[in-house]
Amino acid sequence: MKASLKTILLVTLAVIDCIVGGYIVVQNNQESVKEKPVKILEFGQILEIDEERLMAMVIEEEKAKIVFEDMTLEELSNKLDKSLNDDLAGKGSLIASYSLEKGVDPYIATAIMLQETGCKWKCSRIVKTCNNVGGQKGKGCGSYKAYSNLEEGIKAFINGLSKNYFSKGITSTKEINKRYATSKSWYKKVDAYIQEIRKK
Repeated sequence: MKASLKTILLVTLAVIDCIVGGYIVVQNNQESVKEKPVKILEFGQILEIDEERLMAMVIEEEKAKIVFEDMTLEELSNKLDKSLNDDLAGKGSLIASYSLEKGVDPYIATAIMLQETGCKWKCSRIVKTCNNVGGQKGKGCGSYKAYSNLEEGIKAFINGLSKNYFSKGITSTKEINKRYATSKSWYKKVDAYIQEIRKK
């Protein structure tokens, strides 16, 4: 079975000096090859490749992995983008990758954003003036939390879903509804958005 590029890269880090006489800088578990081309020993073959091409190959391999419901990260991101408009247009990649990183269902995260912000059409005032995408209560923007930019607001919203619901095993919209919204039918609207997202 052929080893992945990431595995080859990590194995190569331990022996690369004796292969090419170059050097490796390792900081915070991030590997980077400096100055000299990298020679990777793979099943008896030596492949010479520069740092930029090696990292590009690793990134491409990561993109090709199935991450959610038989989709790659790129496919999932594109699917989410089809439902995101106005200020949230093009944020599918951020929502998909950060949701998965935090153990949150990306469909649920996106659907709640759409329900709470109106960004299926035109985003609400709290998105435009507060960078708040989930109706997060707090200070800084009336009774809502304010964030310095939209990425920060999206990540904070997903962090909240992770901490308050998914990490506690509360993963259905109906169960989330009990703590998230006062309307008992809120989850049905969120579910309707999820179905729309799935079909696109």
